[in-house]
Amino acid sequence: MKNRKELIKAFYKLIENEDYEELKTFCHDDFVFYPQIDTPYYGVEGLKVSEGKNFAAFPDFKMPVKEIILGNNNSAAVYLTFEGKHTGTPFNGVRPNGKHVRFSLMMLLKFKDNKIVEKIACRCQ
Repeated sequence: MKNRKELIKAFYKLIENEDYEELKTFCHDDFVFYPQIDTPYYGVEGLKVSEGKNFAAFPDFKMPVKEIILGNNNSAAVYLTFEGKHTGTPFNGVRPNGKHVRFSLMMLLKFKDNKIVEKIACRCQ
């Protein structure tokens, strides 16, 4: 098994590459994603639906991991950026304008049985 930091970096790279089949090997069967809104997405299929909105609006978007802080054996804080050009579909009511966007995100990942069981997002300003 990879160490936890390598696992986290690989997890985000798989999301960038839209490789949801491989992502299933990183996620616990009880995986839940909590985005900034309080509507949870269940399983890798739920994560695919949530992230699909990002890819539809920002086809080239990237999520480079900037910092990982390991908590106890069951958690990690991940600081990353979201960046891409808005050339796809409307996003949150904004029509595509070709502008590059970049914002910071902080994620809390929780682990169970050496797999990611929760991904909790909070947007940094």
